[in-house]
Amino acid sequence: MPSTFHSIETAKRSLFTQTAALNTTGHNIANANTEGYTRQTVKMKASIPMEAYGINRSNVPGQLGTGVEFDAIERIREKFLDSQYRGENTELGSWTIRSNTLDKLQQIMNEPSDTGIRKVLDNFYKSWSDLSKDPESVTARTIVKENALALTDAMNHMSKQLSNLSADLTSNVEAKSSELQSYVNSIADLNQSITKIEGLGDNANDLRDQRDLIVDKISKIVNVTVTDTDQGYNVNMGGQALVTGFAPTTGINGAFLQAAFASNDLQGGEVHGMIISRDQFVADYTAQMDNLANTLANGDISVTLPKGSVLPEGTVLNGVTYTGTSRTLQSDLTVTVKGLNGLHQLGYTQEDKDANGNMVAGKPFFVTSNNGGTITAGNITLNTAIVDNPNAIAASLRVTGTAPTEELVKGNNTLASLMSNLKLNNFTSVSTGNTATIDSFFSSMVGQLGIEAQEATRQTQNSTALVSQVETMRQSVSGVSLDEEMSNMIKFQHAYSAAARFMTTFDQLLDKLINSTGVVGR
Repeated sequence: MPSTFHSIETAKRSLFTQTAALNTTGHNIANANTEGYTRQTVKMKASIPMEAYGINRSNVPGQLGTGVEFDAIERIREKFLDSQYRGENTELGSWTIRSNTLDKLQQIMNEPSDTGIRKVLDNFYKSWSDLSKDPESVTARTIVKENALALTDAMNHMSKQLSNLSADLTSNVEAKSSELQSYVNSIADLNQSITKIEGLGDNANDLRDQRDLIVDKISKIVNVTVTDTDQGYNVNMGGQALVTGFAPTTGINGAFLQAAFASNDLQGGEVHGMIISRDQFVADYTAQMDNLANTLANGDISVTLPKGSVLPEGTVLNGVTYTGTSRTLQSDLTVTVKGLNGLHQLGYTQEDKDANGNMVAGKPFFVTSNNGGTITAGNITLNTAIVDNPNAIAASLRVTGTAPTEELVKGNNTLASLMSNLKLNNFTSVSTGNTATIDSFFSSMVGQLGIEAQEATRQTQNSTALVSQVETMRQSVSGVSLDEEMSNMIKFQHAYSAAARFMTTFDQLLDKLINSTGVVGR
């Protein structure tokens, strides 16, 4: 038989349950715009009925219910969508960094433009052409000098920008490693807190939201996989553990991430993009610029020296040493020289004669700023002898007489003409052995950069769309809909009011039973 106050207890349970549902609805509404928040719901169920099967079961027909109760407040979350989101977020992180780096490289290259390397090269060749029209002009020689300095300055500046970009990427890897270490420590702490709370039978919903949000942020930095265990999340980057239960991995720094990249554990995320950008993109274009500078100065080129040209004493070409009367060419001679430097050393300057009475031959046109080693874009500079004295620029291939009465044919422009035509000459790359004009080498580099930047932009756009799509699906499951919550609030409010009305009604019945029954006729 049910208790006299059975219905009061039923109404009370309903009031408590609807109150919990209203409180949860209010919590959802309050966090509708909170990053990482997951919608929560009260899991209601009918409480255990009074009439269970047994020997002493009453003969009252039916099984009388005892109302409602809730056994948990749960998050509405789909683990599959979380895994999908983190995978796509990792790809987005890597491609975003690569795209940004390639955009910066395009700004450094600054092509096509009126201020880039190509324009400076054109001005340099043009100045030689102008000098060939007036070989004795000090002004024309000075313009050659200034354009040469502009060319070396442009290469030096570009090299410095590439070096700075590489250093920035390295420092960013260090910064991201510190951020990753902080996140890893937070997950280990949350694992411990969640385990303690849920050990008491409660669901640590809000702490779980914080932990999932941190994992989402980690997935933007590096690739992660998550395993839920009795001690919380185990977080791994490839085969490298980041968090194991309550224990975070310590010592996460740039070297740690570089080693993970080398072992192929680091396969995505912003750090992956930074390392690829630095070690592949920036390093590749730095090497190509270094090769361009060295090839211009020292790459093999084939030139034809016209009949009547007089080579400097002791010149060696095609294995032949030219001395004495053999210095004067009796016919056109096609030779291979070492770049602009080698060609410049075949001509004569307007400086005073040497100690033997010979006209002074041209010096290496380009040298290194550190006086030694291989010419690179970072150290290429104009020979200080030319900087100090434009007359040290060689423009002529003709002299008259013999030492010590040898005299320069000042009006001869043969070498200056050959120099101006180098724009169309094929150079053999010092590092690769490929043959092309300097302009073609540079155009190839710019074209490669454009294609890589275009591909990175496309991949970034695709990854952004995929992340947005998965996030939309995830929000459709886990996100707070204010319309739905308002509807729930009205539903729970009406249920609460009805339960309260039921309790009031039964209170009136009990009042009649207790205070009015048995008093007839008194």
